[in-house]
Amino acid sequence: MLKLFQMLKPYRVFISFVLVLVSIQTLSQLYLPTLMADIVDNGIVNGDIPYITKIGAFMLVVALITMVASILASFFSAKVAVGFGKVLRRRVFNHVENFSLHEFNQIGTSSLITRTTNDINQLQQVTIMLLRMLLAAPMMAIGGIIMAVSKDAKLSLVFVVAIPILILTISLIAIKGMPLFKALQKKLDHLNLVFREYLTGIRVIRSFNRENYEMKRYDKINNDFMDTATTVNKIMVSLMPIMMIILNFSTIAILWFGSIRISNGGMQVGDLMAFIQYGMQIMFSFIMVSIVFVMIPRAQVSSTRINEVLEMKFEIKDPIKQKNNKNKQGYIAFNHVNFSYPGAEQAAISDLTFDAKPGEVTAVLGGTGSGKSSLINLIPRFYDVTSGSILIDEVDIRDMSQADLRDKIGLTPQKATLFTGTVAENIRYGKQDASDEEVIHAATVAQANGFIESMEGSYNASITQGGSNVSGGQKQRLAIARTLVKRPEIYLFDDSFSALDFKTEATLRDALSQEVKKATVIIVAQRVATVMDADRIIVLNEGKTAGIGTHKELMSNCNVYREIVSSQLSEEEIA
Repeated sequence: MLKLFQMLKPYRVFISFVLVLVSIQTLSQLYLPTLMADIVDNGIVNGDIPYITKIGAFMLVVALITMVASILASFFSAKVAVGFGKVLRRRVFNHVENFSLHEFNQIGTSSLITRTTNDINQLQQVTIMLLRMLLAAPMMAIGGIIMAVSKDAKLSLVFVVAIPILILTISLIAIKGMPLFKALQKKLDHLNLVFREYLTGIRVIRSFNRENYEMKRYDKINNDFMDTATTVNKIMVSLMPIMMIILNFSTIAILWFGSIRISNGGMQVGDLMAFIQYGMQIMFSFIMVSIVFVMIPRAQVSSTRINEVLEMKFEIKDPIKQKNNKNKQGYIAFNHVNFSYPGAEQAAISDLTFDAKPGEVTAVLGGTGSGKSSLINLIPRFYDVTSGSILIDEVDIRDMSQADLRDKIGLTPQKATLFTGTVAENIRYGKQDASDEEVIHAATVAQANGFIESMEGSYNASITQGGSNVSGGQKQRLAIARTLVKRPEIYLFDDSFSALDFKTEATLRDALSQEVKKATVIIVAQRVATVMDADRIIVLNEGKTAGIGTHKELMSNCNVYREIVSSQLSEEEIA
């Protein structure tokens, strides 16, 4: 947790203000009981009205100073805590941006969301409490003990019994609560995961009438979370009654023994009243400490979870000495590439070697799980090869910066993803400074202009989260337009035509062939008709190369390719 609090350095001035204001507030509170004792013993007993008025006015001034200091301390501590939360969220977001797909899978999307929201909120709250109470509680406790001893040293022995009991109670509750807080945060992750799966899979759930099953599944996780939260709250809530019992018994003891001291002439009534106030201040300072100790275990768990994210080392890093060949553009070479997913028993790609050049279309074909998407993911370095090398423009991609590498590439992923905003904003995601003409041209080539024009608002029409207000084929065409507007050196289409009908796909491929003549194109597809005209077809089978060549060459020398063709085309179409 201390590592994270180092991010408070930009707020040092505000923290100093808070500490000064808290000190003024605490000292003022410590001074008020003494003034009250003076009024009782020197004013009320003697009937000295001017003295009562004078000290009473002074008490009002001190109370006013206490109030102003308290308000300002609350304001600045809130400003520091919210600023700390902002800095921490930004640091986590920037760090997560550099994660590889493997690192995302390690932590999980739902857990990352919980850590960025709930966990950081926990740290914000404990920051406010620490700023307001960490200095005030010790000052009030120590100052209260000193003032109480100065009033009557013998009566102060009451605290010798009460304070150790308080400390023991706080320690036991904190020790018991820590493991439960860890379990609570993990169960919150699981709760968010189940709820997120329900929202994203609502169509599948309804189509299979699994609402009741999902409800029972969510209720089970929700009840488990509730049981743990209830147990935690029972432990933490028990702290306040115990503290109040100790406080009340301490007050009774002070009154009991104080009355004896007054009857013996060893103490004045005003001093006893001040002593009671100091006793309450001492006890309340420990209550303040207990509140902080209640929050610290949960904040400690949250800080550990955030540190897990911030301390996670990147598997894919930029090289210290970066290389870039500007003389060549779009040349790709796979040299004996092998790749296995972390923890997998079998390689996803084995000994793959091929070249792709500008002006050529390279198609990748194969059955489900043959390694087609894995091949595509290796080119922009979403994963690193296990062995072998991938060269772009005769430079190993591991020797290039990720920004330079991905600047050369335009990727249309297998699952088209759209963002909340307008149609034009989604297409411009590929090139922020694209003109209206470039946006319209890219949409026209992608065969998207027709349905865009029919939408209310045309290119200013709104796209909802995830593109849920457009069809699958429309999403794919918008994703293709987003890639085309970038005009990269290398186009990667990962099964990007699967949701299109044959007529639209054929028209799109014809328009696309004219648009990307000078670029390198790699297309992953399931349909033979999509890849038949490619300059080179790579046939994958269980991660291995079953054949490389044109359609005619593969029909004569590749059994796997012939099987795929015969399963999709009739004999007349093949002929």
